[in-house]
Amino acid sequence: MKFLDQAKVILKSGDGGGGCVSFRREKFIEFGGPDGGNGGKGGDIIFEAADNLNTLIDYRYQQHYTAPNGRGGAGRDRSGLNGEDLVLKVPPGTEILDEDKETVLYDLSKKGDRVVFLKGGDGGFGNAHYKSSTNQAPRHSTPGYPGLERIVWLRLKLIADVGLVGLPNAGKSTLLSVCSAAKPKIADYPFTTLSPNLGVVSIGDKSDRLSFVMADIPGLIEGANEGAGLGDRFLGHIERCKVLVHLIDATEKDVVKSYRVIREELKGYGGGLTKKKEMVVLNKIDALTEEEIKKKTEKLRKETKKKIYAISAVAGIGVKELIYALGTKIAA
Repeated sequence: MKFLDQAKVILKSGDGGGGCVSFRREKFIEFGGPDGGNGGKGGDIIFEAADNLNTLIDYRYQQHYTAPNGRGGAGRDRSGLNGEDLVLKVPPGTEILDEDKETVLYDLSKKGDRVVFLKGGDGGFGNAHYKSSTNQAPRHSTPGYPGLERIVWLRLKLIADVGLVGLPNAGKSTLLSVCSAAKPKIADYPFTTLSPNLGVVSIGDKSDRLSFVMADIPGLIEGANEGAGLGDRFLGHIERCKVLVHLIDATEKDVVKSYRVIREELKGYGGGLTKKKEMVVLNKIDALTEEEIKKKTEKLRKETKKKIYAISAVAGIGVKELIYALGTKIAA
C-alpha cells in the first residue's frame, strides 16, 4: 500500500428536511386540524481514529464527502428521518488542519479519538408545531437548515517511540530491518527511502518483554528546512517520538560535521525536536580499523557530550546493546 501523509478533503454535512403543511381530513372528524410533521436533521461529518489504518491513501482518490440530508416531514404528524452520520476513518496521529495548512483544528492522536467536525442542519417545523389556541389552523412550515461546508487538510504524523534521523545512506533502513521485521528498501545510493517506514522492535524474554515502535524517515541534507532534497516534510513523523537516534556514517571524513548538519536541520524545523532525548550512533564501523573507530568516537563524544554507540547494522556489531539501551531510555 502506498504511503500518503497529506490529503485535501472537501466536506459538507447534510441539509435538514423541510416541515410539512397538512390537515386531517377524515370524513367523520368534525375538527381535523393541522398534522404536518417536522423535517429530519441532516447527517453530521465525524472523524474517527481507527487502529487498522496507517496511511491517508483513501483520501487521494476521493476528495468530496457529503453527509445524507434529512427527510421532509409528512402528514399524520410523521417526522422525517434523520440523515445518517458520515464517519470518516483516519489513522491515529492524524491532524485536521484549516485550509491554510497551518492552523491545527483537531488532533486525533489515539485510537478511538472521535470528533463531530461538521454538524448537520436542523429539520424545519411542520404546521402542527405552530398550532396554538389563537392559531388553530396554521398554513405555514419552515424549510430545513442547510448543512455546513468546509475545506480541510488531513496531515498524518506517525506514532512511534523511536525516530531514526541522519544523512542519506547513513544506514537507517538497514538498522530498522535488522531490529524488526520491517522490509524497507535498501540500496547503496542516497535517498533510497522516499517515505517513512515503521517497525516493531521486541527485546527480552516472554516474562520480561519490552516492545517499541521505530520509525525511519528519508535522509536529510543541508538546507532541508528550506526545501533542499526531500525537504523537511517528513520530520513531522518524529515529532511524537520519545527518543531520536542520530545515525552517522562512520566512513564520512568529518563525522562531527555530519552531526552538526542534522542538528541544524532539526533546529530549523522546530517542533521541539532538539529538546528530545537523543542517542548518537556511529554506524558502519565494520569498514574502519579499531584506531579509526576510537578516533571518530572520541571526536563525537567531545562534540555531543553524550555516550557514542559504535555499531554495524549489516554485521550486527553492537546492535543488541543499542536496542537494550533504547528500551531503557524509553521506559525511563
